[in-house]
Amino acid sequence: MKKFLGVIALASLVLAIGTPVGAADKGKLKVATSLPAPGFWNGDTPATLDGGFEWAMAADIAKILGYSGVTYSNVSFDGLVAGKAKGFDLALSQVTITKDRAKVVAFTSPYFSSDQGVMVNTGTKVDSSNLKSLQWGVQTATTGQDFLKTQIKPKKTPRAYQETSQMFAALQAKQVDAVMIDTSIVLQQAADSDGKFEVVGQFKSGEEYGGILPKGSKLVKSVNKAIAQLKSDGTLSELADKYLTAEYGKDPQKVPYLTK
Repeated sequence: MKKFLGVIALASLVLAIGTPVGAADKGKLKVATSLPAPGFWNGDTPATLDGGFEWAMAADIAKILGYSGVTYSNVSFDGLVAGKAKGFDLALSQVTITKDRAKVVAFTSPYFSSDQGVMVNTGTKVDSSNLKSLQWGVQTATTGQDFLKTQIKPKKTPRAYQETSQMFAALQAKQVDAVMIDTSIVLQQAADSDGKFEVVGQFKSGEEYGGILPKGSKLVKSVNKAIAQLKSDGTLSELADKYLTAEYGKDPQKVPYLTK
């Protein structure tokens, strides 16, 4: 019996040594996003995800915090920013940090800078002379929607869509003349359109993306430390080069700025 107990003790010791610290206790980090989001999340469903800036970032954060891996869920973007989405530890979904959103969700420190890009069917001209007369398309509950309303003030009420895929389909069908959303997002869409779409410019908005956690989450400080580490060691820059700049064919910072 003593010999048998000794074998069990040795096996337990081997398992303990081979198990990452905290992994057995924490399990997997539950990460939510709103799909599709090419470049940030490559795949149309959680089951088909295989790359992307935020996808890789989520895996790195989980590793730093001692989780054994990541599980993914697809949630509504407007539900996410309204604090209504449930069942996740952290959400990474190209969400711009705003004071109003911070009233209902907890934000991480910023990890990505973005301005508002303008995409059209190739050949459509956009400049200060026709900004107000265009029929705009925009995603519901985005800062692009706010920017159009408060800064551009078009004569026609912008058409709002729940998902970016619906907005891009409306543009292709010429139901709208132009769409506005984060520059990085329209660059990816234009690159995948076989020349049907083009990004004609962007507006300076000084926006930054932050991760979302439920109000009162105890993970905020830990995630912020992980983001700080990924910034300081160059990981986020490497991920941006790999998944964003390389796939867009253009650096978002080099897209010309439009004037109102």
